Amino acid sequence: MSGRARIDWVDYAKGFCIVIVVMMHSTLGVEKAAGAESWMGHLVAFAKPFRMPDFFLISGLFLSRVIDRDWRTYADKKIVHFVYFYVLWLVIQFVFKAPGMVAEQGAGGALGEFFLAFIEPFGTLWFIYLLPIFFAVTKLLRGVPTWIVLVAAAALEIAPVHTGWVIPDEFAARFVYFYAGYVLAPQVFRLAAAVIARPGLAGFGLLVWALVNGLVVFAGYSELPFVGLGLGVLGACAVVAFSALLSKADLMAPLRYFGEHSIAIYLAFFLPMAATRAILLKTGFIPDLGTVALIVTAAGVIAPLLLEWLVRGTRFNFLFVRPGWARLDRVRSGLAPAE
Repeated sequence: MSGRARIDWVDYAKGFCIVIVVMMHSTLGVEKAAGAESWMGHLVAFAKPFRMPDFFLISGLFLSRVIDRDWRTYADKKIVHFVYFYVLWLVIQFVFKAPGMVAEQGAGGALGEFFLAFIEPFGTLWFIYLLPIFFAVTKLLRGVPTWIVLVAAAALEIAPVHTGWVIPDEFAARFVYFYAGYVLAPQVFRLAAAVIARPGLAGFGLLVWALVNGLVVFAGYSELPFVGLGLGVLGACAVVAFSALLSKADLMAPLRYFGEHSIAIYLAFFLPMAATRAILLKTGFIPDLGTVALIVTAAGVIAPLLLEWLVRGTRFNFLFVRPGWARLDRVRSGLAPAE
């Protein structure tokens, strides 16, 4: 356990997930810009079945602690909180992307894209957009038997929901993992405890899982109905187990730190990622695209942490800490960090 009453394996899991999310965006961006594939693309493909399922599973783990609070308190903590960061970083991303959008679509087209972002999430921010929807829907479904919701959510994941719009498509694909994190939290914590108690057996199980996941992914079956759900569930459990093993000896402490600040990384990684990619590809200093993607990933993870550290306690603290004016409950003063 860390000094702030955090659960180490949870932070390890969040850290692992944010790294592979940044890795995916960095690698695909490099490959698209270069017009060629890289060895990092194989890692991205391997992680695809469990990359977002585990992120959403972890996001729902502690929901039982607050879901019974009154709507005002709940909405402030679980809805308005993320709305604030979405709108703020939507504006920031738009400022950087607007010149290129104006050049391609004109000022009217760029402005239209900005307003559309309040319905259709902008760029990499869809996760921040979707989280408050999940929190709201889960509270609204509080009186429905959990097994019914879980079965319905699984059916949505299995069903071929492809509307072309991010929110309905991602809601259908991801809600089952978020809701499972909420209702199956005791089982998830028991799994982590069992792994810590029997690390040898857990390590063998992870090797078997990695082999199965890789075979299914590279054979082209990972996105089939039922198969995708199965890989998502198994992959989320594998990340929990892997994170629990790391926490047992507190290996890779930087990864735990990444997890503690995962939302800050998610909010701000787009700019250092894009800038590093452009510089490396333009200079051609590093010919291997996989190495380029790896460096871009590192920049996307580390630069937001440096930015968060630089603005801490300054007037720019609002970038990662929600100010009092953006709270529904103003009786309780104070700031709400992005995490």
